[in-house]
Amino acid sequence: MTEETLRPFDPADVLTNEIRIAEYLEAAMEEADDDPAFIAHALGVVARARNMSQLARDTGISREGLNKALSGEGNPTLDTIMKVAKALGLRLSFQPRNAPAEKAPRELTTADEE
Repeated sequence: MTEETLRPFDPADVLTNEIRIAEYLEAAMEEADDDPAFIAHALGVVARARNMSQLARDTGISREGLNKALSGEGNPTLDTIMKVAKALGLRLSFQPRNAPAEKAPRELTTADEE
């Protein structure tokens, strides 16, 4: 009989491409309920999946600084979040809270401006 060992699930193990990363972060945003530490932690998971050392080089932020900011215990600035998102090949976007998400951005029309 083979003995099986279990280890805790680490979402970083399955974040292997941009689509999975975007879906993970989108789900984290929905689950966060306006908790910035939850979002910071989710970004930290993505950072671990994508190589924290390389991310530190790409952002110009020390690895220790990134670990602290993205631990869920830190309080990263918007500047840090923007640098991390850019280095990960992501962009932040906003949409109305109570409206269905659109699949692609649309251009404003004069009716929208009124």
